[in-house]
Amino acid sequence: MSDIYSEIILDHYKKPHNAGHIKHDTNHAEEDNPLCGDNIKIYIKVSDKKIIEDISFEGEGCAISQASASILTDFLKGKPVAQAKKITTEQMYDMLKIEISPARSKCALLALRTVKSALS
Repeated sequence: MSDIYSEIILDHYKKPHNAGHIKHDTNHAEEDNPLCGDNIKIYIKVSDKKIIEDISFEGEGCAISQASASILTDFLKGKPVAQAKKITTEQMYDMLKIEISPARSKCALLALRTVKSALS
């Protein structure tokens, strides 16, 4: 079992990729996890061909919630919207490369939930 704060998680937490608000977003959403106070805002620019041209996030919270937003936004750039809508819980856990306890699952899945909300 990996340490909950593996190097990948800490790196994305300390130096998040795609942080900030992109200009000219076509979709956005904000979700939070009231149990621990994590908050994520996702901004997405979708092309006419339904491709995610750009994606970014803003947020506050634990290392897992913020790192998952960084990792997920990296993954989704250039991908079709249809693919983004089909990402599963298991795929998100695979991207994080650590074991997620039931207590931390809401933290790990907050960015995914927010992306799906923005694209719905």
